[in-house]
Amino acid sequence: MKSWLLLLILPVCIAFPANSQEIITAERYLEMVSERYGGVRDYEANIAIRSGNSEMYGNVSYLSPSFLRIDFTRPADQVIVFNGELLTVYLPEYRAVLNQGITPGRRPASGASLASAQGLVLLRRNYVPSFLTGPDPVPLEADSQEQAVKLRLARRTISEGFREIILSINPTTRLIRRIEGRTIADVQVQFDFTNIRTNQGIPELRFIYDSPASANMYNNFLFRDSN
Repeated sequence: MKSWLLLLILPVCIAFPANSQEIITAERYLEMVSERYGGVRDYEANIAIRSGNSEMYGNVSYLSPSFLRIDFTRPADQVIVFNGELLTVYLPEYRAVLNQGITPGRRPASGASLASAQGLVLLRRNYVPSFLTGPDPVPLEADSQEQAVKLRLARRTISEGFREIILSINPTTRLIRRIEGRTIADVQVQFDFTNIRTNQGIPELRFIYDSPASANMYNNFLFRDSN
């Protein structure tokens, strides 16, 4: 459970774009994606999370710099909210609300939180990018009409939560369409973002969660303190 929750809270090759003679490396392309997210104050999207035989679906809301909320439709009514300081998880099956204070040094930087300006800064710092098959867009998956530029990110140190990350990026919007990660436990996790809407004017109030009165509260479920 702890590993799953932390996952939620994602050699240089040369590319020659058709409309420019500028040489774009994988590192530079990742920088351009980061710059794109630098202009995104907030976004909403549909999210699908797959790990092994487990599949989860819901709607994700993000507000810069570190507000994140996922309202799940599967499992129904499950909620994850992070307001920059407090992580809250509601598990309706157990009528349980889990709370954990998070200091900056302990903030998770993987999974859904990687699709943000802050997440991409950490990726560029902690991983080495290369193009997966080349600089040109390729099908998102076999027999798919959807195209994406794919980057493989290899960790610089063994302390990172993912051994390897593959980013599939929309070549037109430069927004992340899919994140695939292989954890240190050799578990494959995939995050898909669809129907992305940016700069919708999402208020901070959306990231205030009112716990059901009947739910049991559990604090410091990840670690004993946040110091």
